[in-house]
Amino acid sequence: MNSISLIIATLSPEDKKNFLLDLKRRNKRSDTKNIALFKLLDTPDPAESLDLKLYGKSAKNAYHALCKRLHDALIDFVATKKIEEESSKEMTALKLILASRTFFQHQQTSIAFKTLAKAELIAKKNSLFTTLNEIFQIRLTHHHLLDSIEFKETLEKFKKNKYSILQEENLNLFYATIQEELSSKNPQLSDIIERNLNVYDISITQQVSHSSLLKILQICNQVANVTRNYYGILDFIEQVRNKIDFSEKVENENLYDHIQILYYLSNTYFRIRSFKKSTDSLKRMHDTMCLQNQKYYGVFYCQYSLLENLLLIYTGNLELAIEKLYLFNFKKFKHQEVLVHDLKLTLIVALFLNEKFKEALKVYTDFYHSDHWYSKKVGFIWVIKKNLLEILVLIELDYMDLVESRLKSFRKKHSAHLIEHNEKRILDFVKLISMYYTHKEAVKSEAFTKKLDHIVNNRHKEEDIFAISFYAWLKAKINAENTYTTCLEYINGI
Repeated sequence: MNSISLIIATLSPEDKKNFLLDLKRRNKRSDTKNIALFKLLDTPDPAESLDLKLYGKSAKNAYHALCKRLHDALIDFVATKKIEEESSKEMTALKLILASRTFFQHQQTSIAFKTLAKAELIAKKNSLFTTLNEIFQIRLTHHHLLDSIEFKETLEKFKKNKYSILQEENLNLFYATIQEELSSKNPQLSDIIERNLNVYDISITQQVSHSSLLKILQICNQVANVTRNYYGILDFIEQVRNKIDFSEKVENENLYDHIQILYYLSNTYFRIRSFKKSTDSLKRMHDTMCLQNQKYYGVFYCQYSLLENLLLIYTGNLELAIEKLYLFNFKKFKHQEVLVHDLKLTLIVALFLNEKFKEALKVYTDFYHSDHWYSKKVGFIWVIKKNLLEILVLIELDYMDLVESRLKSFRKKHSAHLIEHNEKRILDFVKLISMYYTHKEAVKSEAFTKKLDHIVNNRHKEEDIFAISFYAWLKAKINAENTYTTCLEYINGI
């Protein structure tokens, strides 16, 4: 997919309509083919040799020039639209500030203070802390002109706002520092969030913007995904949930952030098996996606669909999840590469739990890139889950040579990394499934049962939902039980 198709994929239906109208207004000649090119590229799978379709003959030079003009027009449209969206409220507040200054110069103090009050309401609603700082300074400078303006109250607002500005700056440093630590060879993950929150004196109990809340949740989810300890961020998740529960109506400017925040809430609750809260947050996410003529519906649909189907799988609605995942239009969303991979892996999980192993293996063949490629795109933990799932599917299909090959390859490629990152438990699990497959007569032995029980029983109630699924498979095989039933029992019984 070329860059123009990727840009088009970010546009909402309304954006596309407005862009085409804009192109039509700009076109000075009737034979300009930019609109035709846009429509040809606005498909899940654009055709080849578009120059032939547009010009009726090979015209590579003309086609590339047309592509460049369309690309530049799209960039200009997206940038202009974003500037208009982000600056409208701030510009309104600034205009009111400028007006109030004029009124003060003409000794119209009453209307000047009223105008400042309007600017304050706009700035406060949109977390425009720098603008608020200017408003409070003007008010403090002129407070003596009107008895009703309380100096101490304004001074207190000024001080609180200065703290908010500092906190916004610290949040940026907090985010950047954790990203740097995560990219280092041996990050200290055990207290990485709490340690850096203390270093930068960050608390979300104070007034923070939607974008700042999003940054906190984004980095917390990233750490939780690496450590697979979503309980470790639960306190922050609950604080954010309470904060947005009582927040004001979602504005145009923070709609995107609000949807993403609801996704992170739903995802965290899912990972700690709080399915009711996860479902509630997901419903709110969907409702918010539908606002403003579904402006961001296409942007978030993959994320929404992923959580929707995971919740279906782990709440006993396996067949419905499989049906929905088969109906999902992977081509349409192929520009959201990471999420498409997650959705396909979820389909494999669903088919595996439904004992449709050949279908699962067929879907698995879509992962034709190397582990190194997937590790860079989706992450190391995703690669581990993908490889383990393949091994389990091959075991179920009794493809002996492939099982032995994949087990050997897994140990060779991943052992050093897993040991280095304190993930030896995964290697212990691989050893157990290898023993199960190659020495089935030994799995009933007391030694094997004790070893498995030690791993299973030593996991605390904060174990990750996906790790539980792997343990449940092995336990079900040993006890000759249904894997899906055992999996649900383990998840709901802990």
